[in-house]
Formats: sequence, structure tokens, C-alpha cells
Amino acid sequence: MRRPLILSVLLSTAVIASPAIAQGASQAASGPGAPGNSAPTAMPIVDSIAAPQDIAYPGTMQLTVDATDINQRIWRAKQVIPVVSAGRMTLLYPEWLPGKHAPRGQMDKLAGISFTAGGKKLGWKRDPLDVFAFHVDVPQGAREIVAEFQFLNPTVANQGRIAVTDAMLNLQFEAVSLYPAGYYTRRIPVQATVTYPQGWTAYTALRGKQSGATIRYDVTDYETLIDSPVFAGRYARSVDLGNDVKLNIVADAPTELAATDEQLEMHRKLVRESLALFGGKHFDHYDFLFAITNDMGGIGLEHHRSSENAVETGYFTRWHEGPGRRNLLPHEFVHSWNGKFRRPEALWTPDFRTKMQGELLWVYEGQTQFWGYVLGARSGLYSKEQTLDALASIAARLDTAKGREWRPMVDTTLDPIISARRPKGWSNWQRSEDYYNEGLMIWLEADAILRRESKGKQGLDDFARAFFGARPNDWGQLTYTRQDVLNTLQALQPYDWASFFDTYVERTTTETPKGGFTLGGYMLEYRDTPNSTTKEVEKSLRGVDQTYGIGLAVQNNGEILSVIWDSPAFNAGLATGMTIVAVNGGEFSVDQFRSALTQAKSSRKPIEMIVKQGKVYRNIMLDYSGGLRYPHLRKTVEGEGSLDKLLAPRG
Repeated sequence: MRRPLILSVLLSTAVIASPAIAQGASQAASGPGAPGNSAPTAMPIVDSIAAPQDIAYPGTMQLTVDATDINQRIWRAKQVIPVVSAGRMTLLYPEWLPGKHAPRGQMDKLAGISFTAGGKKLGWKRDPLDVFAFHVDVPQGAREIVAEFQFLNPTVANQGRIAVTDAMLNLQFEAVSLYPAGYYTRRIPVQATVTYPQGWTAYTALRGKQSGATIRYDVTDYETLIDSPVFAGRYARSVDLGNDVKLNIVADAPTELAATDEQLEMHRKLVRESLALFGGKHFDHYDFLFAITNDMGGIGLEHHRSSENAVETGYFTRWHEGPGRRNLLPHEFVHSWNGKFRRPEALWTPDFRTKMQGELLWVYEGQTQFWGYVLGARSGLYSKEQTLDALASIAARLDTAKGREWRPMVDTTLDPIISARRPKGWSNWQRSEDYYNEGLMIWLEADAILRRESKGKQGLDDFARAFFGARPNDWGQLTYTRQDVLNTLQALQPYDWASFFDTYVERTTTETPKGGFTLGGYMLEYRDTPNSTTKEVEKSLRGVDQTYGIGLAVQNNGEILSVIWDSPAFNAGLATGMTIVAVNGGEFSVDQFRSALTQAKSSRKPIEMIVKQGKVYRNIMLDYSGGLRYPHLRKTVEGEGSLDKLLAPRG
């Protein structure tokens, strides 16, 4: 799953106490557990839901979805589920979702659920420990039960991501289906039938037969169904990119579908460069599901034979303004190899109830982030200069993550579960999902080491082909461990890879790895002019990003968007959410703010600010004389360095 660079600105375990232990604690306590007071003893937590088994489910589920309501945006589902035996049957709603690395199932939007058998209503009860589980009483003689319910799509953004608009929708089958407990999801057959708004075109990795506005998809397994979402839209276009890959576009307006031959050729080259990199593919066909929209919520989510991608309008029509989100498609395409075919052993689960463990996300997402930028450059979606600017900005921003002093990078792989991507007040001190971009920087250095140690004979391309390109045309999942990663690298080039990764992954650090720059023929430096990436960041922020210098980003209206921990801005008392009203006696403006930073560099005088926090105004004296600071990469070698060679086209 892709996290944009701009966003970075801003099985149950039972603890059982024996009566003797509980009594001892009571005697030592002076509060509620003191002698004479009631003191309960913990009881065992019993998980009564059957564990998944690798056995075939007897029968094929039939799922029917009515997705025609684009006004109230309610999806209506009917699911016919074959019965194994009478008695209690447990049905699960998907909770732990691949690609999201966390329990993100939207149970809160499921409503109106009912179960029947032979036309008679059945009793049901939600499991008290697992609220994603429903226990249904199946009568004798019943051969199937029918579940009916609605999925209530958000109608405003504060309810969740907008997935239905007047012009398009994004149907994810986990939102509108249940599955029986006790089975690997890959062993549960299912057939889905969906009715879309009249006149809309639907795209998915599934195949089927269409009759009017209804498509009856071929029988597949439940795991594949959940891995095969749908984009459908009023304004749509499909482009053949070659090699069994299609770019399926839906847009807010038909003008957004227009693309030049040159633009489409870059996307075709992305496919060719990816196949040249990995040396094989693990899909029979691949569908980019691509929305160009300001109305539907953004997304970047990987699947084995498709990916869900949404960018703001102007992707084709304002191409000349900069790369924007053009890194999204390369990133998600790489995931077909890294994350879907090859998957960390602890991230692969037999069903959508089993918890995932993301310790190796620095490989799953970090190396995908690495290849996303490399393939963006090799295909021309990013120019080489734009790629170098992006890498400079990534490294510089990671250096502002002061949280690395207490929180090792590997701990950030748990952040999808810990924070669920909710906003953080001091994200650079708390750290966020740094395994994406810090993972990129680690793999950039690993590539440079491979090239140096092998005298140019090996690089990370060779690792990609050996590790992710193995077993061409295998469409299953091949899991791996950390040791598998180390063994593959060691076979390519002997080196102390274990210590290398231990230093950057497991330990706290003072700055992000930059060996990929220094060994690759570049160095990070700061200038008073923005590079192409920081220009785009400031355009998106509608303000000034001086994260790398004074330590804050501020919007045009003076609202502070972020403050770097222990920076001059932090030490002066500034915080996210404050509004800068005046700078050096003048009303705040972006130009006034930039001018004050520039003047302070020569005058060495503190910058005077008036800030507003709620209804309170404060005078702030900000001692800073570093001027405007923006990251850039400067070349340090003659001719081609290893970083230049890495970014050069292959296909």
C-alpha cells in the first residue's frame, strides 16, 4: 500500500491468576483488593470460534450485490451460504485485510443483517469477544442459509473514505460479504453477481458475463474475491499496456480521460521495465484500477492481479506541472511481486480473522517504495532530476524524525495497528510508518554496497530477479523469512548483511541511511531554493515547508501544520494548530514569512511573531538564523555513479 510523500509532512491470550496469587495480592494491597474487600479472580478467555483448516468447503456461496444506489449510497447484499450441518454456524466478516496491515474491516457500516433458512427467520448472536463473528442457529434439514444486509457507504468525509460518487464507485467485496469460520479462505468457493448503475462500466481482475447492468462473475475462491475489487464509472476508458496488463480509468469528467500517446507510452514502458526487472510475472492478467477524481477518496492498495489507485484530477491534463502522484502506479504494480506473490511468513494468514505480524514491512513496503521510484525513473514517469529531488526530500524529511532517538525503525512496522493512520500531534517525535521511506533508503544503500563489493557485477536488480521473479507464472503465494532475505543477498555477494540490517532496522539511529547517496556518487545538501518535489509539497500544502530549517510547515492563512520536535520552532513554543498572525511587526503572509527567515540569516536577530492559539494571543521570539533551507542532491563524482546506473532504463 502506497503512502504519498506529501502525507509524510504532516488466538487470544489469556492471563489467568490463580486464587493463591490473587489472595496474596489482596493482602498486600491497601485499596479495593485489601482484606475484607471483594477481589475477583480472572477467568480463562475461551475462544469458541473454529480455527481455520486447509480443507475444502462443501458447496459454493452465491453473493448478490445491488450497487445501483448512487444517491443514498447504500449497497444491498444477499448471500446464499451452503450448510455443512445443523446447529451453530459461525460466519465471519473480514477484519484483518491484506495490504492494510491492520484490522480495518468496516463492521461499523454493516446494518440490517438477517438470516433465513427455507424462508424462516433464524436466530443469531454476535460473538462477545470477536464482534466480527456471527453465530447462527441452523435448523435440522436446512441445506443453505440466506444472509441479507446493507453496507452504508459514507456520504460525508467524516464518516470514512468516500467510495461512491455521482460518477464512480469502488466496490471492495470484503464490505459486502461473510464467510464461514473453520476454513482457509482459499478453500471456500464463491460466485459474485453485481448490478451497477445503468450505463456505467465496471473494471476488476475478475472475469464474468454481463447482461445489461448486471455482471455474473466466474466462480472463484473467497480469498481471490476479496483480492479483486471493482472500480466502476460513468466516464471510463481502458488502455491496453501490453503483456496482459490494462490501465482501466474512471474519472469525474470525460475530459480527464484524455491522454497523449507519449503519456500512455510511459505507462507501457513501466510494464516492460517491471518485467525486465523481475524476469517473470505471477499473474495471468493484471488490471490497474485507476480513478482520476476529486470526489472519491484517495487510495493506493495492492492486489495480486490488480491495484486500486486514485489521484486528483489533472493526472493527464496537467502533466507538465510535475510528477504529482505518478509514483503511485509503479509502487502498486511492484506489489504484485513483492507483497502478493512473495509475502513475509507472518503477514500471510489463512483467513481474515488471524492477526498479521508486520515485522518485515521494511522489505514488503520498503523495497516496493524503492522499486517504485526506480521504475518511475526508468519508465520516464519521473525524470531523473525529479527522482533525485524526491530522494533528497525523502532523506531530509526522515532526518527530521527525532523519534529515531528512542524508537527503532522496526517498531514503526506496528504503526498501522497502533495508530491506524490517525493524525499525530508530534509525528516526527512519535514516528509514523517510516518503514516505507526509511526502508527505501536502506535498500538504496544495499544496492550501492552490492555494486561496490561486486565491482559492478551485482546490484539489487539481481536480488529482485532471484527473490521475486522465482517460479514464473506461479499465481499463489510464496512466503519468506528474514533469513531468506539474508541468504539471497549473501548468495549474490558475501557481506555481513545481518549486521547491516540490524544497525538500521533494529537499533535507534541519529539519521537516515545515506550510503546510497555517498556510495552512489551524490551527497545531500541544502539550498535556499526548493527542488521540484518541495515545490509540489508547498503547492499541496498551500503554504511554506521549512521543516528542514526552522522546523515548521505553515499554510497561507498562517495555520501551523507541523512543528519538528526540538527544532528552533519547537524551542520557541510553537505547536501544530496555532496560527501565525504577524511576523516582525507585519501581518502574516507567505512572502513576509520567507522574507523574515532570509533577513534573520544576515541580521542574526530573533524573528518576532504573534501567534493565536484558540482565543489566546502570544508573542514569540524565535532565535533562528539558518535562512530558507531546501534539500538537494549534488553530484560528487565524474561520469556515472552507481545511483546513475540504478536509475537508467533496462527494458
